[in-house]
Amino acid sequence: MLKIGVPSKGRLMQKTFDWFSARGLTMSKAGTEREYSGRIDGIEDASLVLLSASEIPRELAAGRIHLGVTGSDLVRETLAHWEDRVEELALMGFGHADLVIAVPSFWVDVETLDDLDAAAAAFRRRHGHRLRIATKYHRLVRDYLSQHGVADYVLVDSQGATEGTVRNETAEAVADITSTGETLRANHLKILSGGPVHASQATLFRSRTACWSPEAKANLKAIRERLKA
Repeated sequence: MLKIGVPSKGRLMQKTFDWFSARGLTMSKAGTEREYSGRIDGIEDASLVLLSASEIPRELAAGRIHLGVTGSDLVRETLAHWEDRVEELALMGFGHADLVIAVPSFWVDVETLDDLDAAAAAFRRRHGHRLRIATKYHRLVRDYLSQHGVADYVLVDSQGATEGTVRNETAEAVADITSTGETLRANHLKILSGGPVHASQATLFRSRTACWSPEAKANLKAIRERLKA
């Protein structure tokens, strides 16, 4: 049986249902709100598994689901060498959000990554410790800053309101997901120029580690044909 994991609630779930419906596959939840399963009409021998978006990358990597819908940022952050474990089948065109780096608005001389690198070096000379960047996205941010030659910083974990860490003096800068930038601006932060760390959107992924029976492969082929159409 082909197992497809989709977000279990909210707008992301409904938009996923709508996206598949437009391609001839009708998804619906099971009878009660407490049941995390559902059905798929339009394809034989397939089941719907409802999960949090953050769980789906791990379930794909473990091979417990064949296909999954989640943010491209979550796959890249959660899975090391993600291309070896999952394959992107389709960008779905919703759930857009950018992972960005933001600094205090009053840092008038810091607009780019080069400026941030210089500011981080000056901060360490002055304070004797590295500039702190609060984020939930350690892998993505570390790789991005390394590629752009930024040093003299340390990432600090933030699982709450990341934008508030600068005001609360637990970090000097932040790296967080934003759709409009309004929350950052409300906390007197500005986004560095040069583009986002990652431009995320909802994406349909295929597990490379799942057990692909002949029936599951046939269903995947049928889905690929619907995607092309």
